[in-house]
Amino acid sequence: MPIELTAPALDTDKAGRHLPGDPDLWFLILAELLTFGMFFVAYVGYRAMEPAVFDASQRTLDRSLGVINTLLLLTSSWAVVSAVRAARADRPQVVPRYLAGAIVLGFGFMVIKYFEYSAKFAAGISLNTDTFFNFYFALTMIHLGHVVGGTVVLIVLWSNARNGRYHSGNMRGIESGASFWHLVDLLWIFLFPLLYLLR
Repeated sequence: MPIELTAPALDTDKAGRHLPGDPDLWFLILAELLTFGMFFVAYVGYRAMEPAVFDASQRTLDRSLGVINTLLLLTSSWAVVSAVRAARADRPQVVPRYLAGAIVLGFGFMVIKYFEYSAKFAAGISLNTDTFFNFYFALTMIHLGHVVGGTVVLIVLWSNARNGRYHSGNMRGIESGASFWHLVDLLWIFLFPLLYLLR
C-alpha cells in the first residue's frame, strides 16, 4: 500500500496574522514613537516647573485650527484604510481615489500650519520666546516634516495605484505607506491635547 505524504495543514488564523507592510519599517516606527515619547515626558516635566508660562503661552494658540487639523488627519487615515481595504478586496480602480483624498487632506494640514505659524511669527512669537514655544515649534515642526514626508509617500502610492499595482497579491507597498501615515496621525493625536488642551 503506497504511503501518501501530505503537508501539515496550516493554521490559517496564525498564518494570516502579520505586521502590515515591510517588517523593517516597524523598527523605524518604534524608534519614532520612543523619540516622541521622550519629548512628551520632557514637555510634561518642564510644564510642571513653569505652569504659569505654559498656561499663558498656550492660551495664545488657536484651538479651532488644532481641531480642524485633527479632523483632517483622522479623515485622511480613514481614506488610507479604505484604500488598503480596496486593494485587499481586489478593487484596484478605487484605490487611487481614496489615496487622492488622503493627499488633499495632508496638504490641508500643511496649509493650516502655515497660517498658524505665520500668525505667530507676525506677533513676534518664535522658537525662543519661552519654554512652551520652544517645545511647541520644535514638536510641531518635526511633526510637520513627517506630514510632508508622509504626503510624498502617499503621492508615490497614488501614482502606483493608478497603474493598478496594488491588489490582494501585492500589498506590501501600500501597507507600508499606510503604516507610516498612521504613525503621523497617531503622533498628532498625542500632540494636539498636549500642546493645545492640557492645563
